[in-house]
Amino acid sequence: MASYSSLLSEDQLLCSICLDVFTDPVTTPCGHNFCKNCLAGYWDSSDHYQCPLCNKAFKMRPDMSINTLISVTAAQFKQSVKINTADKNACTSSKMLCDACTGVKLSSVKSCLNCGASYCKAHLQPHRTIQNLKKHKLINPVENLEDYICQKHERALELFCRDDQTCVCQFCTETDHKNHNTVPIEEANDELKACLMKTQTEVQQMIQNRLEKTEEIERSLLLSKKSTEEEISQGTEVFTALIRSIERSQAELLEVMEEKQKAAERQAEGLIKELKQEISVLKRRDTELEQLSHTEEHLHLLQIYSSMCSPPHTKNWTGISINTDLSRKTLRKSLSDLRKELNNEMDKKKEKLDREKKDCDLHRIWLFLYVLLLLVPFLIPATKAFWIRVYAVDVTLDPDTAYPYLILSEDGKQVRIGQRSWKFVPYSQKRFMYDPHVLAKQGFNSGRFYYEVQVRGKTEWDLGVARMSISRQWKFFPKHNDRTWAMIKRNGKDYQACAGSCVGLPRGEEMEVVGVFVDYEEGLVSFYDAKARSLIYSITGQSFTEKLYPFFSPGLNFNYENSAPMIISEVNEYLILLRKCFSMGDTVA
Repeated sequence: MASYSSLLSEDQLLCSICLDVFTDPVTTPCGHNFCKNCLAGYWDSSDHYQCPLCNKAFKMRPDMSINTLISVTAAQFKQSVKINTADKNACTSSKMLCDACTGVKLSSVKSCLNCGASYCKAHLQPHRTIQNLKKHKLINPVENLEDYICQKHERALELFCRDDQTCVCQFCTETDHKNHNTVPIEEANDELKACLMKTQTEVQQMIQNRLEKTEEIERSLLLSKKSTEEEISQGTEVFTALIRSIERSQAELLEVMEEKQKAAERQAEGLIKELKQEISVLKRRDTELEQLSHTEEHLHLLQIYSSMCSPPHTKNWTGISINTDLSRKTLRKSLSDLRKELNNEMDKKKEKLDREKKDCDLHRIWLFLYVLLLLVPFLIPATKAFWIRVYAVDVTLDPDTAYPYLILSEDGKQVRIGQRSWKFVPYSQKRFMYDPHVLAKQGFNSGRFYYEVQVRGKTEWDLGVARMSISRQWKFFPKHNDRTWAMIKRNGKDYQACAGSCVGLPRGEEMEVVGVFVDYEEGLVSFYDAKARSLIYSITGQSFTEKLYPFFSPGLNFNYENSAPMIISEVNEYLILLRKCFSMGDTVA
């Protein structure tokens, strides 16, 4: 009768989940077969019970028993594969020819160290049957058989001398290597292999360490370059804005001064015209008085006396003048007040910096803050997207919350999804067990805060804030969860803003750095394109009652397309100093 393995093909004995020959096969109610552990693992990771092959659903999880017939057939198939493989290996490894064959030489199967020759299966038979030959040392066929025989005693090298680190025969232990520490060559070989494996492991670890250090240095260099570019860009933007504001203020000042000068000229012209008119009237009166003083008509003089004895009615010019120094005094006084206020602030900050032992370039900061203080009213309306960075906070990742497949950098500023197996990490109630998420160490329950994250090169990610009570031990989705306020990216191009439900966000260009701004009291969460300095979307009208934590998810990594890390941007120290110096936390909108 034909065996089971000859009746069934290899494809019929393969599990469709692990693609290997069945191990403890079980059969579903729909008639399909799977490995018991494969099917159990598939159902454990799913919320529904269905056949992995035909997708037929079952109301309850079926109780599976091992299919004995298929199990026996699979075992016989595995055994036949092992036998065939062993025969092939034996045929392949036997390349040496038999030394005893006289005609056509057959391949040897063993070499005898005592005889110093190699034998085929037929000529090896005496070593299997004759009692004295049974004691000979047989090994697999080798070409350099003389290397396995002691040249001095012409005996097999069966021992290893640990003192001299060389192979010896039995006679050597009675002469040159007497009282030396010798062990069977097999034992020495096992020790050597163990040493080689240990050395190989150390070398591989050294290689891995150096590869990781190389990547770390390259990442650090890249971050340094990007940080320098951002600092240069930010500094250029700030001082360009300052220069433009100074020029604009200068133009406005000149315009105001010119307008005041024109007004003063118009006023002076009117006063001069009025004065000339009064001068004409007074000259006529003077002429009339001169004529009356020489008249001989006494009656006429007495009749007009009352009207001529008093001066004509004119304006009192005593308190009327043109103020030529008012604008200059006002400007000088304003600058003086600002300088005094700035000096007082700088003295306070200098004392604080001295206490904290910070090495700051006070002259540069003084100049920067002095000009900035003068122009803040002009800058804030025009650069709102820039000033939102004044609320920047230092954010680092909390490894106790990280999903076991996530890989965090030592400084807590980067996170990516790993390709290796599940990491053995300490159990924590804070840890996400079923989703690739991680929270920041810092939490906020009041005020405003802002942080930026680089997402360049990623095809999917989640970013935002989450309540302290967010579920860690079960799956959740930002689209249907009211404990997160996040912006997500899916399928490499779809952007959405989610807070219980999601809103699609049309984006023309691929975003590289995303900024997250939160106003706790106002119930506001806003997302910015940090590189373009533009607002993407705002979630408003929220009511925050718990502490909020920055929330990150680098997404899953299919076919190594989403291996790039999420990188938290460093906080600009000048903006922090600006916020501390002028307490702008409650003034910048």
